[in-house]
Amino acid sequence: MSAQDLSQVSMLGLFRMDADNQVQVLTAGLLALERDPGAAEQLEACMRAAHSLKGAARIVGITAGVNVAHVLEDCFVAAQQDHCKLHQQLIDDLLRGVDLLRRIALTAESDLARWDDADRTLEIEAVVTALKIALATGKSTEADGRRVAITLEGSSPAANAPLPFSEFRDIDGGSVARETQDRFLRVTAEDLNRLLTLASQSLVESRWVQPFSQSLLRLSRLHDELGRTLDQLRENLSNPSRAEAALGALVVARHRSLECRQFLSQRLTEIDAFDHRVANLSHRLYDGVLACRMRPIADVLQAFPRMVRDLARSLGKQVRLDITGASTQVDRDILERLEAPLGHLLRNAVDHGLESPEEREANGKPREGVVRLEACHSAGRLHVIVADDGRGIDLERLRTTVVKRNLVNAETAAKLSESELLEFLFLPGFSMADTVTDISGRGVGLDAVQDMLKQVHGTAHISVRQGKGTRMELHLPLTLSVVRALLVEISGEPYAIPLAHITRAIKLSKQHIHSLEGRQHFDLDGKRIGLVTAHQVFNSAQSAFSDDELPVVVLSNRHHAYGLIVDRFVAERELVVQPLDRRLGKIKDIAAGALTEDGRPLLIVDVEDLVRSVEKLVATGRLGGLEQAAASGRTVQRKRVLVVDDSLTVRELERKLLVNSGYDVEVAIDGMDGWNAVRTGPFDLVITDVDMPRMDGIELVTLLKKDPRVKSLPIMIVSYKDRPEDRRRGLEAGADYYLVKGSFDDDILLQAVIDLIGKADT
Repeated sequence: MSAQDLSQVSMLGLFRMDADNQVQVLTAGLLALERDPGAAEQLEACMRAAHSLKGAARIVGITAGVNVAHVLEDCFVAAQQDHCKLHQQLIDDLLRGVDLLRRIALTAESDLARWDDADRTLEIEAVVTALKIALATGKSTEADGRRVAITLEGSSPAANAPLPFSEFRDIDGGSVARETQDRFLRVTAEDLNRLLTLASQSLVESRWVQPFSQSLLRLSRLHDELGRTLDQLRENLSNPSRAEAALGALVVARHRSLECRQFLSQRLTEIDAFDHRVANLSHRLYDGVLACRMRPIADVLQAFPRMVRDLARSLGKQVRLDITGASTQVDRDILERLEAPLGHLLRNAVDHGLESPEEREANGKPREGVVRLEACHSAGRLHVIVADDGRGIDLERLRTTVVKRNLVNAETAAKLSESELLEFLFLPGFSMADTVTDISGRGVGLDAVQDMLKQVHGTAHISVRQGKGTRMELHLPLTLSVVRALLVEISGEPYAIPLAHITRAIKLSKQHIHSLEGRQHFDLDGKRIGLVTAHQVFNSAQSAFSDDELPVVVLSNRHHAYGLIVDRFVAERELVVQPLDRRLGKIKDIAAGALTEDGRPLLIVDVEDLVRSVEKLVATGRLGGLEQAAASGRTVQRKRVLVVDDSLTVRELERKLLVNSGYDVEVAIDGMDGWNAVRTGPFDLVITDVDMPRMDGIELVTLLKKDPRVKSLPIMIVSYKDRPEDRRRGLEAGADYYLVKGSFDDDILLQAVIDLIGKADT
């Protein structure tokens, strides 16, 4: 099921999606707070995330989640008010609580009752008790210099263990779509390789114009010589008996020769300009292909700070991971292969490279070790560096190990240079560890790195400074592509739809269109495909579909497919992507721009975004049928309600309730999103939460009441804050109704809406 098809997702599924986002915020925030416990922005973000999780868990009736999220929120509020200091042990407890929330959220519906079992209850109480002790004492949970164990007898011992790296990959790279995640154009590797060949051929062919231009210059010189010859002939034919006829013919010949020279001169100017345009286009094609495949390397780095932190703690080390160049653009295929090798390199650096705090202190180093991960572009290649300031690799021990494993004899080993000796580290199964642990010793780390490098034709270089650290440099190639797209016309304007997202482009007969529950669809290869007009998605002028057959582009993302009705198919083209000006921000449903062969600009459709827009129209009940309004001669206007809440669970609960009651509902994820929505479309009622990022509910209410265009718009605040001062603050800002989430049920909320704007059909 599509992650964006919210109308079909259960409340528990919505809670899981919400929890996935909030757990990511909490994890990143706590790691930042470990470095800077007083960071107000991070404390606020963590408090909001815990608050949202508490409310979402209460909505779906998961008491265990409510209890854990509640104590997390209390800790962050106490830290904001300087009643509690976030020591490292307290950070451990908070991270353990975050992990527990994630486990609760991922529990199957049939197993949720197990969180009420004695063992699970003890586990929850252990986490909650440890955090409450910190709140009550204002100190971390320590006693007599020793860590207080928070795992009670009978609870799961795995609860206190750091999550394995695969678990962190799932947290940060799960399949649940996130509203803040950047969207990228997806094209196949086969298309990219073919387009790379075309780009190279285009660059070569463009050079043909220069010798052609030189040949025309030579022709121009020949014409000049012809003109001089004719001049001489005129003088020689100055015979008085035929002078008049000869001179007339020569004048005509000279005039034609002059016209020829002028014509050639114009063509030379044009061909020179064409040469410049073609060369420029070829280079832009090359650069556009490269940009199309790029993603920031940060996409695979999100889990590494937590992994390094927990691994260091388990080994009794103090380690800081510094990441530089997280925005460096990396080829998609390389990025997918890079994650696991980087994980191995970081594990090796923490386990093998860095010393214990005591050993570092004895050697005059800071107790905290540093692992650096750098990424950059250099000379047309991607450089990734993983370095540490540890003890370095003991070359003599490595030499002994090579001999011991019978890889070379002692005489040969003694002659090996440093670089030759370090190459043995990349051999399959090679390890210098004396024992095998769950972290290292199996000899798969650098072997995995080498295997990845072979696949992408990259290289690696290790350098060692004894007592100063180890540096691993990976040099990887860059690849490129352009977009192959189907050009269509919508309301007289050309649009390009990437072929990678097109399942089929067909001519659909109107008699094959069916309606079900007010939504139109057609059958394709045994599947029911929803149908929508491009004019409704792009909010453009409606065209009259007079022909019996409609041009339909079947679009799909990873989860869902829709048929998009366009005005007509134009052609299939290979386009050079032209990024839009950053000042425009993200344009809804549009990925980039391009130029047609005749120089006309067009827009490239962001198919992922467009499918989400269609799903939003479906979810809010605003998806109209083909020419339904024209056929009926009238339109039915339903009362529109805007629901503004940063909790996915809460806003979807309210949306479903109101839609089922006949209202037309649109949702916004925070106050800023809600403010933009109100300014772009008319609404009969706004329902808003209070605590939200970017702009809270009180700020939103204040802005709406100050705007003369919408100041009469009824506003309802629905919040967990039930103190009299909170209620007074909301009503003083201009809200018409204040409802506490913890006390309302469906009937109360619905009745409040009816009191403010009446029933949906009146």
